Amino acid sequence: MKVLINAGPTRESIDPVRFITNHSTGKMGYALAAAAVSAGHEVTLVSGPVALTPPAGLKKLIRIVTAAEMAEAMKQAFPAADLTILCAAVADYRPKFYSSSKLKKQDGGMMLELERTEDIALTLGQLKKPGQLLAGFAAETDDVEQNARKKLTEKKFDWIAANRVGIPGSGFGSDTNIVKVYAADGSMIDLGSGLKTELADRLIRIFAAGK
Repeated sequence: MKVLINAGPTRESIDPVRFITNHSTGKMGYALAAAAVSAGHEVTLVSGPVALTPPAGLKKLIRIVTAAEMAEAMKQAFPAADLTILCAAVADYRPKFYSSSKLKKQDGGMMLELERTEDIALTLGQLKKPGQLLAGFAAETDDVEQNARKKLTEKKFDWIAANRVGIPGSGFGSDTNIVKVYAADGSMIDLGSGLKTELADRLIRIFAAGK
């Protein structure tokens, strides 16, 4: 099976020294890529800026920085994928204006105007053809199941893996996670807590079984 996975954060530059990003380290996405390779799949990994060594055996590694670069890379690779897993934490907003010079401190505050980035999950859901499988992630702080199921439907996912962030042992930066998988048919699989590497193996088996 040809598997496409994205991982890590994006960076949206304000000026030459500052940018907007998030706490994603790419550990879950890289674990998924490694698990997919180990399972014998042909894996393309689209990675944001992370401090991780890419898994051995990848078919292709595409490095990006911005949300726009991530969107372009995913749209280019998506048509050839049998299974796509959206694990990256892509910025929802970017600065509307980039300053080519470092912005200097001033008395008082500073207003930073932001604009939306492309919703990659929504775009790929609209591009999905019969036979293609699409899985996503939902990192939530509240109403995890409600928000995950809403995203599952809106993005036309086949599955969504949901976890609560902001609690010990789950979410960004941790080697462990606590995951529930919601499927488009209404079913749910509670994977519980475990190392991200272990959870990745189980997730790949679940997602790949859809074809």
